[in-house]
Amino acid sequence: MLLENRRIALIEDDPIMGESLVQRLELEGAAVAWWRSATEALHGLPTSAADAVICDIRLPDGSGEDVYRKTSQTGRHHPFLFITGYGDVSQAVRLMRQGAHDYVTKPFEMSEFLDRLHQILGPGQTDADPVLGLSRAMREAQAFLARAARVASPLLVTGETGVGKEVVTRYLHALRAKPSGPFMAVNCAALPPDLMESELFGHERGAFTGAQAQHLGYAERAGNGILFLDEIGDLAPKLQGKLLRLIEDRSFHRVGGERAIPFKARLVCATNTDLETKVATGAFREDLYYRINVLSLPIPPLRDRNADIVWLMDRFYIDLAAGMETEARGFSAAAYIAASAHAWPGNVRELRNRIERALALCEQDWITPADLFPERASDAAIGATAGPSLAEAREATERWVIIAALDEAGRDVERAADRLQVSRSTLFAKIRKLGIRT
Repeated sequence: MLLENRRIALIEDDPIMGESLVQRLELEGAAVAWWRSATEALHGLPTSAADAVICDIRLPDGSGEDVYRKTSQTGRHHPFLFITGYGDVSQAVRLMRQGAHDYVTKPFEMSEFLDRLHQILGPGQTDADPVLGLSRAMREAQAFLARAARVASPLLVTGETGVGKEVVTRYLHALRAKPSGPFMAVNCAALPPDLMESELFGHERGAFTGAQAQHLGYAERAGNGILFLDEIGDLAPKLQGKLLRLIEDRSFHRVGGERAIPFKARLVCATNTDLETKVATGAFREDLYYRINVLSLPIPPLRDRNADIVWLMDRFYIDLAAGMETEARGFSAAAYIAASAHAWPGNVRELRNRIERALALCEQDWITPADLFPERASDAAIGATAGPSLAEAREATERWVIIAALDEAGRDVERAADRLQVSRSTLFAKIRKLGIRT
């Protein structure tokens, strides 16, 4: 639960909206104090230990702006997330300039609302800094892996090609107690069955023609680390039985060997196919499916976690630019918007490849949509097919403006805040929310 052990103050006079928000917040693990008027809120907030305040702009006996200002005067600086109608957006923007953290406009999607709330809360006792992404799905995956690292049960990671299944498994490996042993990755679809058996389990000298020396397989070389079997759905039926025996007995035999070799590693499997369908058709053993699926972690495609796109772009830029000569200083706002609107059929792998190509070929300071999507005729063509939402465009533009201000200020946040005419606390909140490195 993303909001476990978090304390949330809700100021909302609408009983239907208020009840709905309380139920969802409590479902996410939060403890909620609900006040229905400005008077109640001003009485309770000064002594409240709330981690964040969700406040409607319009209240029956005042406004959310009154509550924010009077609460701030007491010295208690709760992060505020305002709920506003379209007619009050200018007021919400003014409040953000004064130090409020964010706002959502009615009507809003609950997933968007929870994303905004989680971003203003920042890392807490149960919430680590983002390593896999900013989206709720990847934050949940990160929290799940932190728990999964404490046990040795087999794990099945599922998702489309290119979503980062090996990346999350390597993160799991990094979380394990040291020394954790090596990380051994095997692509089950890359080798023919006979060669795959030898590579996975090893072989003795003379086991077959050409076996001139003993060979240790991946299962043995993994030691106390992780054996990662990618594309497990393509494993040959003969090897499925041997893998099942390895899991059940925690041992295996090299090809041509008589002595049982202990299997000490943790097994993690991954697939981009529907294993349940393969089980139903007889292409995959049912008993093996249940043994590798003790723990399961689905990774959604990049098109379903838009909050990760810009975050990943910046990280790929940092990693790739360090290893090549490039004129590019970063991404233009239009590039962020175009990337956020792209469907990414190749997922994270496609995103990284496009950024690497753009860095290699870019001839100006800022990477444009045309650098990321050269197959499209022009920026106009990109814009015609993009269609970002207003929220996406706003965040992309804010990100570009803040990065530019930080560059001009020599990465000095206080000077950048002066340039942007906002308070330092507001700029810090924006930097954290947008995942900008200072």
